[in-house]
Formats: sequence, C-alpha cells, structure tokens
Amino acid sequence: MKKTRGYYAARKLLKSRKAHRKLQKTWRQRAYGTKWMNDPLDRSPQARGIVLEKVGIEARQPHSGIRKCVRVQLMKNGKQVTAFAPRDGAINMIEEHDEVLIEGIGGRKGRSFGDLPGVRYKVIQINGVCLEMIRTGKKERKRR
Repeated sequence: MKKTRGYYAARKLLKSRKAHRKLQKTWRQRAYGTKWMNDPLDRSPQARGIVLEKVGIEARQPHSGIRKCVRVQLMKNGKQVTAFAPRDGAINMIEEHDEVLIEGIGGRKGRSFGDLPGVRYKVIQINGVCLEMIRTGKKERKRR
C-alpha cells in the first residue's frame, strides 16, 4: 500500500501511523508499561543480594569457554538472578552467602550481554567493598 499524497492526506497519514505504532516494541513498552513488569530490580539501577551458588555458563556460538557467574537472591523481593563475575580471578573472591551488589551489565536494551545467554547483571561489590579493588589487591575482602 502506497502512502497517500495530496492536500487533504494528513488525517489518513496520522491514522495509519497510529495503527502501525502498536507493531513497534519500544512504543508498546512505553505505552503499556511492559518494560518494567518482569524487572527483578524493580526499576532501580542496582540491588543487593546474597550469593546462593557459583555457576559456570557456557558461551554462545561461535565462542567457546565457560563464563564464571553467580546465582544471587535479591534482598528486596527474593527473586533469583544470575550475575556475571567480571575479569580474571573475580570468581575466586566471591564465596557463598556473601552479600553482593549487582547492576545491569549494559547489553542490548536491558537484555543479555555478548555471548552470555540469560545473564543481564554483573557483580560490582562484595560485602561493601569494590570487587575491582579486591581483585587488584588494593583492599582486603571483609569477612561476614
């Protein structure tokens, strides 16, 4: 179907644009509020949680390797999420029952990141101390 042209075409153009807006995912998320319905962090940028277990997640094709992640139960609502432990040796600093702070990993509009299937968050703090400082040896890890 071609676009209408002419002096009195504006009403028809607006009407067809309005009908086709519902096909756009971003418009539906904004209009119906579905973007936040299943958000475990409840619209906040970061959340605290307790580490339940360490897990290794296999990378998506064409990559190979096991990405080191942790299962975290959030304090605010009890939901469980998988969070990535970034960089070399970070998983060795994290133990079960540690209190961690997680944030979005920065993937495709809130979806999973890179070759990590189903992982949307990363660990940034362990027991109130920055993970990067612990990993580089600038600060010591607090015991709980």
